[in-house]
Amino acid sequence: MVLLLRFGVTAVLTTFSLLGSTQAQADRLVDKLRSLSPGARDLLKGFTPATSRFMVYDDTRVSSLPKAEDLQGYNVYALSFWRTIGPCDLALEWQGFTNNERISYLNEYNSAGISIIVAAFGDSEQPTTAKADPVTVADDLANWVVKYGLHGVDIDYEDFAAFFNSKAVTAEPWLISLTQQLRVNLPQGDYILTHAPVAPWFSPNVWIGGGYLHVDQTVGYLIDWYNVQFYNQGETEFTTCTSLLHQSSSHWPESALFQIVAHGVDPGKLVIGKPARPEDVHSGYMSPKDLHSCIQEAHAVGWDAGVMGWKYPYASSTWINTVRGNTI
Repeated sequence: MVLLLRFGVTAVLTTFSLLGSTQAQADRLVDKLRSLSPGARDLLKGFTPATSRFMVYDDTRVSSLPKAEDLQGYNVYALSFWRTIGPCDLALEWQGFTNNERISYLNEYNSAGISIIVAAFGDSEQPTTAKADPVTVADDLANWVVKYGLHGVDIDYEDFAAFFNSKAVTAEPWLISLTQQLRVNLPQGDYILTHAPVAPWFSPNVWIGGGYLHVDQTVGYLIDWYNVQFYNQGETEFTTCTSLLHQSSSHWPESALFQIVAHGVDPGKLVIGKPARPEDVHSGYMSPKDLHSCIQEAHAVGWDAGVMGWKYPYASSTWINTVRGNTI
């Protein structure tokens, strides 16, 4: 019976990956998920480790990190940002702490079940367009992570010029090489490695290099999860449960959560990323209450990957616990 259930869940995802996703197919996937028995849903959750991820970015320049108790509801805290020129913002502050100070923070956060990682790049750097060598960048980044005692790295790659390059495929090969080399230095199981793509990069038949669907197909097994940025993609994009979960607009086709799943991406790796306040983004904001409704809806059909908040201190403990509620 277990084997039959496992085949059934896998077959659903594989079928949609092979056929390509249309809205009707995505709807059928959701219907199929809703009809699964509790045992089959447990198998769906078994695609990735059971722990849901609740991650917050922090790019403030402060003399100390938040107390672990102020991050209640999160289990990953991302220092932002490390860039090819070296650490900046809060990552630079972390480097400036004494070794004893870093150990104290790591012990405090570890006791609270919180991992500390560094976020790389951000919207101020275009490493592919700048022709930075991905292997060298990966080595430098990994060495910094190890030297300063962090639990891993998040790749917040926002080189839009490389993705929109219609003359050459550059973004995807760069990301693939970076990811492979990072895992040489930061072994899976010992270090966290995540990516934070904007949702439209999962749209099929848009990017000449295949976008993040190609990245996932090639090195997704090396990536622990995706902090998908469902914001800054247009005034009305990803602002309702329908557009966030089920059907994105024609401007960015098939980039809602379950449409991405329908193309074969592990649902357990798709963390929903949202801003905590409208002032910090151009678009895509949802109130914590409205976002919680979407989380409930997604969870009802077996999704439990987690939530990413941009950014601390506005993505506070109150914010994440309102978004989570008692759902995940």
